[in-house]
Amino acid sequence: MSEEQKQNGARPEEGEAKAPEQQADGQPQAAEAPQPAADQQQPAEAPRQAEQPQAAAESQQAPPQPAEAPQQPAAPQPGVEPKHAEAQQSAGEAKQSAPQPAAEPSQPAASQPAAAQEKRPLTDEEKEARRQAALAARAAKLAAQGGAAAGASAGAAAGARAAAGGAAAAGGEGAAAEPPKPSPNQPKLDRAVQLLKELVAEDAVEEATLNPFNDDMPTLVIRGEHWLKAAEVLRDHKEFGFRFLRNVAGVDYETHMEVVYHLLNMDSGDTYCVKVRTNRDNPSVPSVTPLWSTANWQEREIYDLLGIAFPGHPDLRRIMLPEDWVGHPLRKDYVPLDPEV
Repeated sequence: MSEEQKQNGARPEEGEAKAPEQQADGQPQAAEAPQPAADQQQPAEAPRQAEQPQAAAESQQAPPQPAEAPQQPAAPQPGVEPKHAEAQQSAGEAKQSAPQPAAEPSQPAASQPAAAQEKRPLTDEEKEARRQAALAARAAKLAAQGGAAAGASAGAAAGARAAAGGAAAAGGEGAAAEPPKPSPNQPKLDRAVQLLKELVAEDAVEEATLNPFNDDMPTLVIRGEHWLKAAEVLRDHKEFGFRFLRNVAGVDYETHMEVVYHLLNMDSGDTYCVKVRTNRDNPSVPSVTPLWSTANWQEREIYDLLGIAFPGHPDLRRIMLPEDWVGHPLRKDYVPLDPEV
């Protein structure tokens, strides 16, 4: 250590350390004051500087991530099947995404329909009133026809055909209206009325008409008390020869009941319709099973469903319903024991 260093009070280590520096640079350097604050911060910054190269290396290796990661499905709840859980999640998402409508005002619950009232049977006064009304309407109809049912019915059918012909003529340009052609069944109907009056009774036929809805089929209404004898004439007479009974049916008109027969001549192809009327209180029509065996089961069916009796039937009993059944289901005044059946 030189005398000058000793005078300045420098420590031997500092002087020795600075001496090589001065020799390397060739110039003397000023002494620097120690910086304890900077030395204390270096250990904290050193790890941070070491992390920056590592983070840069990771950012170069990692692939770019999407902006939004897909939502993971919610874990299934215990006791719920996976497909049900997915349906509930989808429904929840749709409900959140859909716009919520405005709340509607609560509406009053629809009133329950009133219980169907049981159909009550008609009283004797109501039955008599309906019967009198039907008889009055029939009498007015006969009076308007002038008492000649057959001729009036033929005139009505001819008038209908004339109206149809007139409409067709009006539709064509310059077409002349043709007179209506008489029905070929009108002579057959008139002859049937004449024979039944001669061979059965003068009042055997109540009405005689041509049915325009069924090819002008001759239709006869025979009185019940003369029906059995009239049936024999219709079957055995050579001008009729109706050996085959095609069908038998029953009808309830509320004011009265009818049994309808369709007869067929298998040789000529002629077909007639015969109706026999009876009251509703005690309906009864003579059985024609001894004349046409095909009427056996059909008369039993009419008796079973409508309650019309057929005196002279060999085995008149129910055929569709049990023997202990109460009432006849096809009658208009039928009231079932159980309204729900």
